[in-house]
Amino acid sequence: MTSTQTDQARIVLVPGFWLGAWAWDDVAERLRAAGHDVAALTLPGLEPGADVASVTLESHVEAILAAIGDGPAVLVSHSGSAGAATIAVDRAPDAVRHVVWVDTSPVADGYAMNADVDDPGFPLDAAWDEELEGGSMRDLTDEQLATFRERAVLEPAAILRTPAELRDERRLDVPQTLVATAFSSEDYRSYAQQGAPFLGGLGEQRALTFVDLPTGHWPMWSKPAELAAIIAERA
Repeated sequence: MTSTQTDQARIVLVPGFWLGAWAWDDVAERLRAAGHDVAALTLPGLEPGADVASVTLESHVEAILAAIGDGPAVLVSHSGSAGAATIAVDRAPDAVRHVVWVDTSPVADGYAMNADVDDPGFPLDAAWDEELEGGSMRDLTDEQLATFRERAVLEPAAILRTPAELRDERRLDVPQTLVATAFSSEDYRSYAQQGAPFLGGLGEQRALTFVDLPTGHWPMWSKPAELAAIIAERA
């Protein structure tokens, strides 16, 4: 049965690298208080102590698709979850009412973040200094930074090295919003025009809008009320 826009959409919150469902706690609480059906995901291999070597990109896609179900769903993807989220939209475009990209972008067919990575997992510590010095952690408190470092787990390397396989162009017509935080929407457009590989899917979209929310790369912690409001409006 085809859903109508009056049907309540399930909001599926997908965290980026190193994180589980807990990363969305502040946002999810606000959305649930407003009456929304919310599923915050801990993707396979992102549980504490998980065997990351056995995790595949397909397992992440399947977890997202299971949460979406038959829809309607609003899919919210943060950061490095964009590859799996893009594939999920490609597989189930009729079930997704809206996609919200949180400081990330839909990827292009064949894109892999780092095809050469050899280690079974990618640790937060390997990126910490660069992220901190680059301003990605803007507006985070000392307590939030400490919690991030304490609760972060290894990111399965397969998520970085496996290319996305996309087949259904209907995904390009699904309404989408890119929430630009660490970089402005103008920056996103400029980098995409310059050929930044991670933004290769940006110019393909036929129903994409931008919202600027100036802060760091983790707005679910630094601006949870504002981010929840943006998501709720799309739901």
